[in-house]
Amino acid sequence: MARAAHQVLDYPRVFDDPIALPILGEKAAAGISYSPDLYRSNFATTLRAFLVARSKYAEDLLGQAVDQGVRQYVILGAGLDTFSYRNPYRSEALRVFEVDHPSTQKWKRERLDAAAIAIPTSLTFAAIDFETQTLPEQLRKVGFRADQPAFFSWLGVSMYLTEKDVFATLQSIAGFAAPGSGIVFDYSLLPSMMSSRQLALYQAGAARVAAVGEPWKSAFDPQVLAAAATGMGFKVAEDLGPEQINARFFSDRDDGLRIGGRGRLIWLSL
Repeated sequence: MARAAHQVLDYPRVFDDPIALPILGEKAAAGISYSPDLYRSNFATTLRAFLVARSKYAEDLLGQAVDQGVRQYVILGAGLDTFSYRNPYRSEALRVFEVDHPSTQKWKRERLDAAAIAIPTSLTFAAIDFETQTLPEQLRKVGFRADQPAFFSWLGVSMYLTEKDVFATLQSIAGFAAPGSGIVFDYSLLPSMMSSRQLALYQAGAARVAAVGEPWKSAFDPQVLAAAATGMGFKVAEDLGPEQINARFFSDRDDGLRIGGRGRLIWLSL
């Protein structure tokens, strides 16, 4: 909904996603135009800014990886991510793997069917139940080449996992991905390290997600996260906080679209 609202309400766009509105369905998409004020509150604006910035960041880095010869893209916790259906690198034979829980993938495929959005041949769904299956196992089953580099994105997931599970996933990728691979993901700054404004936004967001049964479970000190990733064999290519994200994606705007909360973006390479 936030990516779709960005297409309707914000100009210039930071992130173009022509599939965001169709995949929602006509009723939900129309609701954005009928009730724009729902998306103009401080909370909604800063959240939308972060969501579009992280997608833009991930896909910019993917483009760099493709230029360097990477031909596998793994979207972890794909949800309603739309990259696969507007993939600009099909001529470069970029293969995309969407990884998610079987029930979530079933729901997404129903949305795609309802919107008459074709599933491209370059896309492979990799269903995984992390309680009983492993990421390397399931990816290999659907044709992922562990002997070739891949680019991974992992957006909107880490904060819903425990610190132990975040590190276990990163360790798993470090253990089976080929040299030249990379991953980008977002994470939450420790509340104790936030400014008063950042903390207020964080607490508002935490209350909202907890109310619908999806509480945030982890947050990190950037230096501790970097040290842990380095210990697994990664190199920290970049770690952006709110100030850097705003400077890169939201400078010279007069509509107030900018992030102001807990979110950070990190890019790790092997």
